[in-house]
Amino acid sequence: MFKHYSKFLAILFLFVAAGLQAQDYVTLLQEQLINQRSESGITTSDVDDLYVYSQSRTQKTGITHVYAGQKYNDISIFNAAVNGAFNGQELVYMTNTLEVNVASRVNATVPQLNPLQAAASAATRLGLGTGTFSIIETVTTKEFLLNTGNVSLEDVPVELVYVPVGDSLVLAWDLNIHTLDGKHWWSVRVDANSGEILDQNDWVVSCSFGTHNHKAVTSRKVKEENNFTLFKANQTNAALAGEQYFVYPLPLESPNHGDAALVVEPQDPVASPFGWHDTDGVEGAEFTITRGNNVYALDDTAGDNEETIGASPDGGDALNFDFPYNFDTNPVNMLDAATTNLFYWNNIVHDILYQYGFDEENGNFQQTNYTGMADGDDFVVADAQDGSGLNNANFATPPDGINPRMQMFLFSASGPPGDLVTITEGPLAGGYVGVPSQFGAPIPEEEALVADLALAIDDNSGADSTDELDACDVITNEADLVGKIAVLRRGACEFGVKVLAAENAGAVAVIVVNNVADAPIAMAPGAVGDQVTIPNLMVSLEDGEAIIAALIAGETINASVLFAGPYQVDGDLDNGIIAHEYGHGVSNRLTGGRNNSNCMRTCVQFDANGCVAGKATEVMSEGWSDYFGLMLTMEEGDTGADVRGIGTFAIGEDTDGGGIRPTPYSTDFAVNNSTYDSVAVFESTTAPHPVGYVWTTMIWDMTWNLIEEYGFDADIYNGTGGNNIALQLVIDGLKLQPCNPGFVDGRDAILAAVEMSPYLADEDEKAAVGCIIWNSFANRGLGWSADQGDWREREDGTSATDLPPDNLNPCNGPLSVAEVGDGVFSIFPNPTNGEINIAVATPQGAGTVKIVDINGRTVYSKDVVLQDTVRLQAEGLATGIYLLQVQTDLGTETTKLIIE
Repeated sequence: MFKHYSKFLAILFLFVAAGLQAQDYVTLLQEQLINQRSESGITTSDVDDLYVYSQSRTQKTGITHVYAGQKYNDISIFNAAVNGAFNGQELVYMTNTLEVNVASRVNATVPQLNPLQAAASAATRLGLGTGTFSIIETVTTKEFLLNTGNVSLEDVPVELVYVPVGDSLVLAWDLNIHTLDGKHWWSVRVDANSGEILDQNDWVVSCSFGTHNHKAVTSRKVKEENNFTLFKANQTNAALAGEQYFVYPLPLESPNHGDAALVVEPQDPVASPFGWHDTDGVEGAEFTITRGNNVYALDDTAGDNEETIGASPDGGDALNFDFPYNFDTNPVNMLDAATTNLFYWNNIVHDILYQYGFDEENGNFQQTNYTGMADGDDFVVADAQDGSGLNNANFATPPDGINPRMQMFLFSASGPPGDLVTITEGPLAGGYVGVPSQFGAPIPEEEALVADLALAIDDNSGADSTDELDACDVITNEADLVGKIAVLRRGACEFGVKVLAAENAGAVAVIVVNNVADAPIAMAPGAVGDQVTIPNLMVSLEDGEAIIAALIAGETINASVLFAGPYQVDGDLDNGIIAHEYGHGVSNRLTGGRNNSNCMRTCVQFDANGCVAGKATEVMSEGWSDYFGLMLTMEEGDTGADVRGIGTFAIGEDTDGGGIRPTPYSTDFAVNNSTYDSVAVFESTTAPHPVGYVWTTMIWDMTWNLIEEYGFDADIYNGTGGNNIALQLVIDGLKLQPCNPGFVDGRDAILAAVEMSPYLADEDEKAAVGCIIWNSFANRGLGWSADQGDWREREDGTSATDLPPDNLNPCNGPLSVAEVGDGVFSIFPNPTNGEINIAVATPQGAGTVKIVDINGRTVYSKDVVLQDTVRLQAEGLATGIYLLQVQTDLGTETTKLIIE
């Protein structure tokens, strides 16, 4: 996008007018786009069929955000959109991702495949099977709703679209499939002629932590007595009923950062006026469990996404969710407490960000939208202790009106694994290190499971396995396994298959022997692991083969299985991670509008292993999420130079640990020296997290620089400190930036938010804030001359540390709107219909006159001789506010120009 807009906005005459209709907005957008045609290449026919697909208003700023799509032949062009910000009827900011010369680029107008064939092709190519789709509803001749096809958790909407592919616009079917395991929500474009997948995105954003070492935690604090904390104590609401939750409350990041406390009525009366357990907008709770208007928190220990509905803790009629935490046991034994904490924090993030503009009209997550604005029926489904993964968390964000899902997982135990198996007698007597699996019954903790060991022997009837001791084929010695602890090798089949086979043969537990010299692993369930109901674990190759040899030799081996730690860590108690995951929903709903979930694309090409190397983008999705996690866990007394690691609790680090990013976050370059140049360093990485880390670093610096100027306000809801200003500007910036933003786009949107902000007192204060922001970004290489290149590429950006030129630099104070040149030049008439006269008091010689629009695009340029009166005719300019620049060898003078 363009780097000049921020000060242009400062000179606009903004006035409030009656609300415009959608077509009025479209007309104004079309006029501005055509006005820019000389630079953008957009023609009148390209924007003839613009249509508004989403519209919302930000209460704090009074800005109406209009998101318009592009069509040809009444067929939408995928992700071709224009984002316009209006103050009344004045267009004050605009970005676009429109396609040009559309008519000459389309490849077809009639699809060869019908929507059922397209959906079947997509399912097959995604590795989900053929699907058994049927049409539930024909919305239009180009839009259909299909059933799940037995491959999707949700019904499948299908729409005919054009997709940019090289120089062509290819006719395709746009559809989405939410996979049955919940791990992907594929949004795909399928060629309407060949069935090939042309374009693909995953609405599930996964934040894996598995590559990081887990360390011992020095302490986990749990308060024995209940500490009562009243949030918003001076605000009462008769609709509330004394709700109380024993949690790690705002702003604590985790149990390592402070004590659990019982908080009473923490609901915000504006964001949740009927409390957290209401859904109908009438006084009185509809649910006494951890379910309500904003979130439904339940366990998914089975990892099957509600196939077997998990439980939610019940607070009874008093809504008293006071459940104990116990870290010296398997996390499942404090499931009620963990789920309560997950429910509390989802609601806290909802209520806080509501104050900053992530509200109902802007696509937030609620069952009932009490204002009647936008679409409801989309509370967050939050899965506690999800059994489908480990060392992870994710968030799936569909368009407005469809439920997002947050999945929180357990994390590997901190410290070395313990001795799970003890052999009591004989030459092998002693303890053996084991690692519990991710499925089946937990390893006993109170009373050891004691039984003889027995080998599981199969008939090697399958094609893949040649080891009769791996239980991958039909077990032949079932009688020997009844009541025994089965011993078998890791082999060619899934862990769930072999353990289930041993259980069905009568085994009471299973020991799997690793087949490589590496340490034992936490076995995944595979397709049938959810059917296993007995404890199972893995031991090392060395230990296991010794046991196998002894059993083959005919020895009787009696063993006990008992778990004494270290225990897995529950991600539901890492509040920074919860806020991070929720943040993905925020950035997805606000960028490109609430009805477009494809505007945060961190990868443009996938294969079976995920993002293809070199196809990860510059989009900073993970950056905003890290930022929300940091902001909502800031505490009084923190400083910018502090070390703030992400996910320290989950990965078993102390509070000053490095976390899961390349460095902790800190304004101290000795701790975090990342700059815009670092983005290119991460070019070869497929994960989006390193790029997001650089973006968070920049806006974290910005936040602390604003705090230094305006102070820190502990009231995160309604405070006026630098932290509140920063969070508001970031939220406003998300609404202003284009679809799939790069770093310069994100920077420019935040700067544009400064100019639109009525919460900044006057032009002097806006200039001061703008100066702080420019210096923050420039210090990390995203200065005035920085160029992001193509958002699809990570390596093509150019860093810069410069500030805007003097006449546009807010550090020099507000831009003057006095006559050009302080008496050297004057223009008349102004306002004008396009006839412009520039009176030159003192001859200046050769120069150039430029007219620039609100987004920094030069719409008129002419070389002139600056003497006497220079007469210009600027034809074809749309009504609005512009800058007129007179450039000479001595510099550039600027004034506003109003076209009537």
